[in-house]
Amino acid sequence: MAVLIRGGTVVNADMSQRADVLTDGGKIVALGADLEAPSGAEVVDAGGCYVMPGGIDPHTHMELPFMGTVASEDFFSGTTAGAVGGTTMIIDFVIPSPQQDVMDAYRTWRGWAEKAATDYSFHVAITWWDDSVHKAMGTLTQDYGVNSFKHFMAYKGAIMADDEILVNSFTRARELGAICTVHAENGELVAHMQQEILKQGITGPEGHPLSRPAEVEGEAANRAIRIAQVLNVPLYVVHNSCIESLEAITRARNDGQRVFGEVLAGHLLVDDSVYRHPDWDTAAAHVMSPPFRPKKHQEALWRGLQAGMLQTTATDHCCFCAPQKRMGHNNFTQIPNGTGGVEDRMHVLWHHGVNSGRLTANEFVGITSANAAKIFNIYPRKGSISVGADADIAVWDPEKERTISKETHHQNVDYNIFEGMKVKGINTVTVSQGKIVYHDGDIRTERGVGRYVERPTFAPYYDAVRRSAETNAPTAVDRM
Repeated sequence: MAVLIRGGTVVNADMSQRADVLTDGGKIVALGADLEAPSGAEVVDAGGCYVMPGGIDPHTHMELPFMGTVASEDFFSGTTAGAVGGTTMIIDFVIPSPQQDVMDAYRTWRGWAEKAATDYSFHVAITWWDDSVHKAMGTLTQDYGVNSFKHFMAYKGAIMADDEILVNSFTRARELGAICTVHAENGELVAHMQQEILKQGITGPEGHPLSRPAEVEGEAANRAIRIAQVLNVPLYVVHNSCIESLEAITRARNDGQRVFGEVLAGHLLVDDSVYRHPDWDTAAAHVMSPPFRPKKHQEALWRGLQAGMLQTTATDHCCFCAPQKRMGHNNFTQIPNGTGGVEDRMHVLWHHGVNSGRLTANEFVGITSANAAKIFNIYPRKGSISVGADADIAVWDPEKERTISKETHHQNVDYNIFEGMKVKGINTVTVSQGKIVYHDGDIRTERGVGRYVERPTFAPYYDAVRRSAETNAPTAVDRM
């Protein structure tokens, strides 16, 4: 069925215009003034509203097995919650256990994701190395549309990638035309600090940020950036939470290195005082890595976003309920790491970004969809309101308000890190694949209709880099 969105202001990352939007067959087929509704089309009145690309959350972990339990949010509930908040695509993570066959892990995650309500894709983590991993990376890029590989520099004794793995994987990614991503924390230092904090008798959630100071993130970010620089491979640094990692990215970008930075909505708005909450469960609910930081880091991160040193926003949506968090009741190192936010990301960023004057509406579209689509090579299919693009759309009422609460959210978790926050600027209608899946409180998502989105590699970029290295000539790159 066709959908006509009438009377709104279309907002893309590069421009805004008053226009109607017509979708049919899952695509945007027309954009302009006073469009006629085809017979049988569903008409949405967007008067006074903005019509924007559906959000892309480039960092989620639905039903992740982690730290002895499994995240409470599955691919259906998580993508449904995202759709309520205007997010129409997620990029989740395949995370093989050490020594697990990478392709087996990939097939397992693809099976879990078959219940998704909206579109999805995957980064694949490299957690160990041998010839089979080298081969799997080639298979994933060439046959399954994976163009990004994740490296956890933390979680020693589990999924941590040491420098040898980074060098091998980064080199292979360059050969394949893929982009590398890193979780930047010095895992050796974290493991050492955890034991030192426990020796002091600190066992509660307040020990978590003490064991992961900003310096361990800054060191790892800088190390990954320098390895990527030597190997001449693009790098994407996930969930930057502090001044130190932002400074490392800024230095690299100012030197012309192709480095991208992501920031979580939570790290922009929540500070480390949550770990000192007198209620253990409330404090533990906020345990994630990197942890929430003192307020000075939040202002720096906002400036980095405004200046373009950080390009994307995400949630690292990885939910564990109170009974799961209590696995670490007597030892903070055993509290499952993760918080939520896929439903609220766009709302809190609009309220604190656009309403405050920190961001324009066009910049908001950039950081919530278009930039991720460009970096991960699915633009303008995603992240754009344009003819031929996928009909993934959010209709945004800038005057409508709501108060965020665990009592009313649709995320499958018993807390909300933005609990009690009143926001102005609300998603009222979500269109996914050309179908209305949310309409002002009416949830219409369907289990299993989400599509796996393949993402091509960046072979033209790498070919240009290689030619430049061989000839010492300037490199012209317009794809990333």
